[in-house]
Parts: sequence; structure tokens; C-alpha cells
Amino acid sequence: MKEFFVSECVQYENKVVTSTFVVVSRQVKPKKSGEPYLALTLGDRSGHIEAKMWDNVEDAIDACDQDDFIKVKGLINKYKNRFQLTIHKLRRLGESEVDFADYLPKTTKDIGELWQTLAGYVASFKDPHLKALVEAFMADPEMAEAYRNAPAAKTLHHACIGGLLDHVVSLCNSCDLMCRNYPHVNRDLLLTGAFFHDIGKIHELTYNRSFSYTTRGQLLGHMIIELEMLQAKLQQMPDFPDSLKTLVEHLIISHHGQYEFGSPKLPMFPEALMLHYLDDLDSKMEAMRAQFERGGELEGAWTGYNPSLGRPLLNTAKFLATKTSDEEEEQIAADPSASVSDKGAEADAMPLGLEPSELDPAKEKNGAAMTSAAHKDKI
Repeated sequence: MKEFFVSECVQYENKVVTSTFVVVSRQVKPKKSGEPYLALTLGDRSGHIEAKMWDNVEDAIDACDQDDFIKVKGLINKYKNRFQLTIHKLRRLGESEVDFADYLPKTTKDIGELWQTLAGYVASFKDPHLKALVEAFMADPEMAEAYRNAPAAKTLHHACIGGLLDHVVSLCNSCDLMCRNYPHVNRDLLLTGAFFHDIGKIHELTYNRSFSYTTRGQLLGHMIIELEMLQAKLQQMPDFPDSLKTLVEHLIISHHGQYEFGSPKLPMFPEALMLHYLDDLDSKMEAMRAQFERGGELEGAWTGYNPSLGRPLLNTAKFLATKTSDEEEEQIAADPSASVSDKGAEADAMPLGLEPSELDPAKEKNGAAMTSAAHKDKI
């Protein structure tokens, strides 16, 4: 049973933990002295954490590789306002020690219900060609299984088992709503684009141990893979109109919206433009939600820097629920005696002759002593 998850770092800051992780990435780098140190990215179902091993590295270099499961003992601390793990000891886990559910995050939504919702949207299509095309993909057992389990991305958004399906259903919900406000938009074409825009992720990403790119995914990318998948299926549907095929292909290759984001073409008709913006919106809203969830135990309303969005984020629910310093100052100004009374109570509670810093000798402990003590135990 895994005892510590990455999402619990706040509770364990400056404490030694022993836990298991999957190795997301592994590098051996030189110190300023020229000696090697081990730089790892470790993961579990709750997130990732950067980890460094500075001492006894020679023994550990061969003990793990990318995608291995390892048991680690080390100190949780902060560096540049981000949690990291300083490793004291590590060892590779045997297969019998691994519970895969601990390492790959999974959507909290019901996969079966999401699949039924998607099937309901397809059943509502009025265009027989688009309906037959999407149903042919959904009826393919191997494809359907992969579509129901694949993540939507490696790290940026919906990076979890079932994330692709979760993202697509959310996107379909938004597309359906927007079509009511813009009746000139072809709903069937837009929803078809939503279904296909990331389907290549089932071959672009691998998610057996951790989320990473396949060789084919790294070399081609999901949009090229999607065009291949579409072409292969349409060969079995000779009556599918060429003009409709071209529109679906354009939806696929333009959905990133900008050349610099990987789209070889910009969106050139309403359904393509709407697909791009709604896809971008859904991915960013999920990235924000996940960031707030990871920082749920932080006291402040601001999160750390979000690299995918390029900014820190304000949790408005926390912000509005917490009194601002201005409101507190206004209260003190309105009732000065309350502030004086509180200070008097603190003074009464203070033992005579002691400064506040003397009340907690634990704070004077040297962090290095913790590190030294930790090396004496086995993991």
C-alpha cells in the first residue's frame, strides 16, 4: 500500500518520506566538482515531482531506468517555490510489489457513462455519411477500447486514463451549446471534428507505466496519424462524398489554430474555427481545474507558476472566502480594543522570560541532521 502521494507534499514539507514511484525521466548530470548526481522526475497518480540524488550515486545509477518502479527514501523540501525530493536511498521494485493503480491517474468520471453520452451525440446526427463514419470507428472493438482509456495529453490537460474520452465529451457538450447560439454552424460536422480531432492520441501516446510518446507519435504527431486512420476507414466506405472527406480532414489539421502550435493550415470555415477555440478553451479550463486541485491544501489563493499557461493562477473561490488584509485593517480600526485584547491574551499565555522563538526548539534543528539520520535506516 503506497503511503505517500505527490499531492501530499504540503503535509510533509521538510520531512523524510518513504514511498514508491514510477520513473518518468532519468538523467545523470555532473556536479560543479565533476562528480555525477542523479536527476529524476518521479510520478504517481496524483502528479509528478522532481527528485535529486547527490550522494552514493554510483550505486544508484544502475538501480533504475525510465519507466521503472522504485522505492525511495528522502526529504521533501522546496526549491524556487516548488516541491522537490532529495533522495537518500532507492531501489527497484519487483513486479509483485507494484499496484499499477497507484501510478497512473484516472478520470473520476464514469467511463461507461461518458461513452454512452458520446454515442448519444452521434445518434442525433442528421447527416447519414458522417453518422456512419463515426459509428464505424466506435464499433471497432480495438479502437473503442483505446479511445475509452487513452489520455488526452502527456501532461498539459486531461492527462489521465480516460482523459481523451472525458475531453471529447466535454468538448461535444460545448459544441452542442454553441450551435444553439450560431444556427448557421453545421452541428454534425462540428461534432464529427470533436470526435476525430485527438483520436490519433491512442497511437501517439503510450500509457502502460507512465505517459510518454511512442516512436511513431514522436515522429509523426497525432494529426498525421489521424489522417491515416481516417483514410483507412474511408476505403471501406466508397460512397462517402469527397467534399465531406476534405472538410473532415481540414477540421483535423487546423484544430490547433496557429502555425506555431503545429497546425499546417489555419481554420478556414466556421466549424473549424469553432472547434479550435472550444478545444483550446476546454483544455485550458481543465488545466486550471487540475492546478487548483493539486494546490487544494495551500493556504493562499494564488497557485505556483503554471508552465503550460505561462502564469500563476488565482483561485477565486479561495480568494473570495478569505478576508483580505484591508478588511482586517478596517475591523481593527473600527474596534481597536479587540486588537489590544488579543495581544494581551498572547502575553498572558507566554511563559515569563521567554521569547517566542524559544518556545519551539524544533525549529532550531539543522536540516542536515535530518538527512544524516535518514541514511541509517533501510527501505
